[in-house]
Amino acid sequence: MLPASYQLPAAIVLLIGGIVSTFFGYRLFRIVLSIFGFIIGALAASSVFGASNTGPMIIAALVGGLIGAGILFLAYFVGVALVGAGLGALVANIAFSAGDRAPNVLAVMLLSIIGAVAAMYLQRYFIIVGTAFGGAWTLIVGAMALVGNRAAMNAAASGDVWVAYPLNPAPGQRWVPIVWAILGLIGVGVQLGITGGERGRVGRRRKKR
Repeated sequence: MLPASYQLPAAIVLLIGGIVSTFFGYRLFRIVLSIFGFIIGALAASSVFGASNTGPMIIAALVGGLIGAGILFLAYFVGVALVGAGLGALVANIAFSAGDRAPNVLAVMLLSIIGAVAAMYLQRYFIIVGTAFGGAWTLIVGAMALVGNRAAMNAAASGDVWVAYPLNPAPGQRWVPIVWAILGLIGVGVQLGITGGERGRVGRRRKKR
């Protein structure tokens, strides 16, 4: 977990990144990939050090974040596949949770693979849905941290599992999945109707001769 003095900036980064992803994910997909690549890289690298090792931990977070951002920015198709895989895993977990059962590993893997393949053929729609819901969750965590929610503040800084895994919501925060679903749907609507139009294509369409 980051030291207390760095938790507020971490929350601001999550909030801004969530807004950009939710409402402009398709138009600014490479930027969104860079933001989430930075967050993932920073969390992974900083976890090597304890909170008492402030200097090395901050340096590791910055270096890891930059590496993660660079990898996802350059690996566009990897990012698209990850979005599809994530949505496939989400569908599998929702299906199993509806029956109060733990998700089957093989089913999750199968749907993740199907989602990754489908995302390569239906890039626009997978990117819009994936960035809208992923951004909505990040936005909620950042907003909760900014208004003083201790659980969210700690999660924003430490990368608790419920931050990255929407189907394990914050303990005692039953409203979070509902707000997440509403924000995600609003984000999908905004991107489909406004920000994700023809001008917001990730790849420019070739002109016919």
